[in-house]
Amino acid sequence: MGLTIEKILVILVIAMFVLGPERLPGYAKKLGELTRGVKRMADGAKDRLREEMGPEYDDVDWKQLDPRQYDPRRIIRDALLEDEREARAEIRRSQTEAARTPRVGELNPDGTAVGFHFDDEAT
Repeated sequence: MGLTIEKILVILVIAMFVLGPERLPGYAKKLGELTRGVKRMADGAKDRLREEMGPEYDDVDWKQLDPRQYDPRRIIRDALLEDEREARAEIRRSQTEAARTPRVGELNPDGTAVGFHFDDEAT
């Protein structure tokens, strides 16, 4: 759906018919000036951003921030997979912790029974 050479040629042919051969060079010149002005503005904004960010500017992955690369399906899939990974990790942590926790009737490392509390002074 991008702008291909064929589409540009069609636009130029239509412009020739609409504007006529007398006015076409003037409009082409204005279009060129507009394009150069927009490029100058973009370069100025880029330079200003580089000045304000300092050395961190070179560390930023600008392609990652390109809004054209965002695919809502991929974003949702990645978020769901991340939630699933976190849930599995939490289950593994709780299972590992449960395996380390002594159960009633087992012995603690100091030799006392787990879950049974004896009063040594009782009769």
